[in-house]
Amino acid sequence: MRARTSGEGLAAPSEVAGGSTAIASALPELHSIRLIDGFECTIDGEVVELPRGCQRLVAFLALWERPVLRTFVSGSLWPDSDDAHSSACLRSSVWRLQSLGPSFVHVTPMHLALDPRVEIDYREAVDWSRTVLAGTDPLPVVWTMNEISGLVREVLPDWYDEWVQQARERFRQLRLHALEQLCARLTSDRRYGEAVLAGLAAVAIEPLRESAHRSVIEVHLAEHNHVEALRQYRRYEQLLRVQLSLRPSAELRERVGAALAG
Repeated sequence: MRARTSGEGLAAPSEVAGGSTAIASALPELHSIRLIDGFECTIDGEVVELPRGCQRLVAFLALWERPVLRTFVSGSLWPDSDDAHSSACLRSSVWRLQSLGPSFVHVTPMHLALDPRVEIDYREAVDWSRTVLAGTDPLPVVWTMNEISGLVREVLPDWYDEWVQQARERFRQLRLHALEQLCARLTSDRRYGEAVLAGLAAVAIEPLRESAHRSVIEVHLAEHNHVEALRQYRRYEQLLRVQLSLRPSAELRERVGAALAG
């Protein structure tokens, strides 16, 4: 199946009060946006190749869960341009998105937003992480490697815009805490195999994070696998010594020592 480009079926935009571009709100096809591990736009199963300016606009809106002021969008996407030029760039990007047919971008004279029916992997991962942290819902009986390892990948890894880096850091902190909480909850449920996967996923995201290593160690101790617990501790100990010339915290040293002594 060939990729659709933004130059096919280009239609002229309509105008609303204030000179803003109005986009039809109908969304007859399935739209999805991927931000994790790279940008991709899919319509009804077909990958759509967007120009760089359109990619940045769609990605920016996908990272927000509410309508965003047009001036904020244009200033963030084109920070080195004056207001007139950045606004013109924004209008051009919105207009070019109409080449996809009924657009998934909602436009008002003041705000921009993605249609809430668009599937966005980043928002799904954020919602999943928040649910785990809330701890109010029971964990599903079955967890797959893809569901856990999906949080290891970064948001738009090859993009270096300031707004992307800020979103990437927010997502990094959220998923780290979610994976550690998931590891603890799975350990309490004696689902040790899945718990180890969650803990190791947190370690993969931030190898120098003590709480991530502690999560894995606690799983091994709960299984009475003291050798595995010590092996994980030694890995972390060596990494800290080589990278930062530091030692694990006294609390972690005592936890491992007490377990081995017992």
